[in-house]
Parts: sequence; structure tokens; C-alpha cells
Amino acid sequence: MSSRIGFIGLGVMGRPMARNLLKAGHGLAVYDISPAGVKELAAAGATSCASAKGVAQHSDIVITMLPDGPDVEKAVLGPNGVLEGARPGSTLVDMSSINPIVAQKVGQACADKGVEFLDAPVSGGEPKAIDGTLAIMVGGDRAVFDRLSPILHLMGSSVTHTGPVGAGNMTKLANQIIVACNIAAMGEALVLATRAGLDPEVVFNAIKGGLAGSAVLNAKAPMVIARNFKPGFRIRLHQKDLRNALLAAEEFKVPLPLTSIVQGLIMSLMNEGKGDYDHSGIVTAIEKMAGIEVARPAESAGHLRIAAD
Repeated sequence: MSSRIGFIGLGVMGRPMARNLLKAGHGLAVYDISPAGVKELAAAGATSCASAKGVAQHSDIVITMLPDGPDVEKAVLGPNGVLEGARPGSTLVDMSSINPIVAQKVGQACADKGVEFLDAPVSGGEPKAIDGTLAIMVGGDRAVFDRLSPILHLMGSSVTHTGPVGAGNMTKLANQIIVACNIAAMGEALVLATRAGLDPEVVFNAIKGGLAGSAVLNAKAPMVIARNFKPGFRIRLHQKDLRNALLAAEEFKVPLPLTSIVQGLIMSLMNEGKGDYDHSGIVTAIEKMAGIEVARPAESAGHLRIAAD
């Protein structure tokens, strides 16, 4: 028997995630502050609602997929929010990437009303949201996780219980540190190769099968080489995640020197109006400093440049 599911937040990630639930045969109630996503999902068979409260009233399980902690607090705890419409015994799964402290605050508010809660941020960007192969990191009660695992597997190929409420988002922060630093390192490598007169696509193909190979390299290097910065995951959202990582690091007294440097690069890009670029666009900060874009060499280039001009 299918569960009645509500979905709040129909942006770049939320829309395809919600579609995968519909495809699996679940009844779906949806809401977003932007009407475009609601209309699209309603046309595919979902029930449109006028508020987060309305979604909760229609649902046994409510999923939120929102940009940041304040958005989650407003949608869940605010007027016409989820907790105004949720029944005791229902479940809220917040799949947003937020500060773990905010996740714990929301989780406690849910517990006070008899609503179960999981924090379950995702990784993989729009392509994996579309094909249902996201990595999902889940914090919360193990029994609730086990019960909802089949639903989470409709959106992700890797679904891992990481600990109590807040652990999902702490794990996501670790993920985002690694991704951001990988993109920046990839940018340095490809800019250097380009400056030396090499074809960055050849360099990419040469190193992707070795120790430097990674999912980040495979996904982002072709985008940079093609100059395609259409967002699968926006720079401004990665900035938010690194900000939360640095706040957590301050609380736990852990130095994050590389994360701090990359956060500085991202802030410079946001000041240039590139906040809505895909996060592969972190590379453009390296390009600007070097005065060269990652690109295939001109046909006339046939030698390695040993020294700078």
C-alpha cells in the first residue's frame, strides 16, 4: 500500500525528487512559494496545496527540500507551517542541507508535537536527483529510518543512517568540504595544464583513471572544458554549506584552512554575480587570477611551454 506523501520545495532538486515519488505510485501533495513547480507537478498527478500546513494535512509523511535553515524553520515552525497541520504519529523528513543545530531545533519541535523527524540531506546534484541515484545521509531514530528507507531509496541509490538527529547534516558538511576542495584543486590543475599549452580534455582523460580520479572530477571537468556552468548545484548554495561547516568548526574548535580558502574564492565569485553558476564555476576564480580560461589549445600550438612568456 502506498503512503500519502507531501513534498515542500520544488526547485532544481526538489522537482525531480518529487517526480520520482509520483512515478513509484505514491499519492503526492505539493507546495512551493513559486507556483511554477506546483503547476508542473500537479500536471503530472500531484495534489497542489496552498501552504505547508495544507501539505501536512494531506500527508502521513512530509518531505522538505529547501535552500537553507531559515527556510526550513519558516516552512515547519512558522504560521501555516507543517507543524500546524501535521498529526501526531506522522513523519517529517527534511532533505535540505542546513546547519545541524537548526536540524536539532526542528527535530525537537517535531518531537514536542508527537511528529517523527529525520534530517536527510542529499548529494549528487540535479542529474542524480533526476535519475534517483542521490546519496542520502540520514540522522534520526533508527526505527524511523528503517521504516522510511524504501521511500528514500526511490530518490537515492545510497541511503545511510549516520546517527541521531543532526548527524545527517554534519555528514553533508563533510561531503561539501571534500567536493568544494576537489573542484578548486581540479581548477588549479587544469588552469596550469592549459597555460602550459596542453589540451585540458586530454589531461582529464589521462588522470581520471588514476589516484586523482573522482566522481567530482568526472562530473565537473567536462563542464568546465565545455564552458557549461548551468547549475546542477549553485555556487551560492555551496557557499551556504561551507559557511555552516566553518560555523561548526568554530564550535568544535577544528581548523579548516582549505575550506576557508575555497570559501573566499566562492565569495569573490558571488560578488561578481556568479552565485547562480554551477559550483564547477569555482574554477573561474582560479582562471581570473591566472588570466587564462581552461580551453583546448589553438590548432597551431604544437609544443609544451617550458617557461612563461
